[in-house]
Amino acid sequence: MDSVKELFVILVGSSLVSNVVLSQFLGLCPFLGVSKKIKTAAGMGTAVVFVITLASGVAGLIYKFVLQPFGIEYLQTIVFILVIAALVQFVEMFLRKCMKSLYESLGVYLPLITTNCAVLGVALTNVQKEYGILTGMLNGFATAAGFTIAIVILAGLREKMEHNDVPEAFKGMPTVLLTAGLMAIAFCGFAGLL
Repeated sequence: MDSVKELFVILVGSSLVSNVVLSQFLGLCPFLGVSKKIKTAAGMGTAVVFVITLASGVAGLIYKFVLQPFGIEYLQTIVFILVIAALVQFVEMFLRKCMKSLYESLGVYLPLITTNCAVLGVALTNVQKEYGILTGMLNGFATAAGFTIAIVILAGLREKMEHNDVPEAFKGMPTVLLTAGLMAIAFCGFAGLL
């Protein structure tokens, strides 16, 4: 069992210091595409938290009890992609049934979680760092929480920027990219926490 200090380091490190979007640059498509409104960004973040946490646990179980015993670790990427695709389909069906407005507001970006490299990146990182199943799930949860923090902050900033007078050359995506870059610089300040 990992010590509480090690688990805390994983929690803070994965969510703030090594933020998946702002320092590893994984998951940029939904980060930039769904960050127009806070409500939509929070919904996307919640879906990503669910998918990454569950995918980390399931991928860890499959790796430990199927791939390793049979010596077929080289299939991990393909297997992890299949696990992620199945989980995203589950989330999509759940949202369509229970949260119709969120499902419609996420639109095409919900299926993009399947191809979100952050989800696959966490599963592969868990294997690379030899995390146990529960530690891997904690890493997945913390990574997804960091994604959610970043996307909600960007959405809040974008909502505020809509009402600002911005030069024509900077309207739209250039301002968003500059803001994301400044956020990445600001998140570098969290490196002193560990």
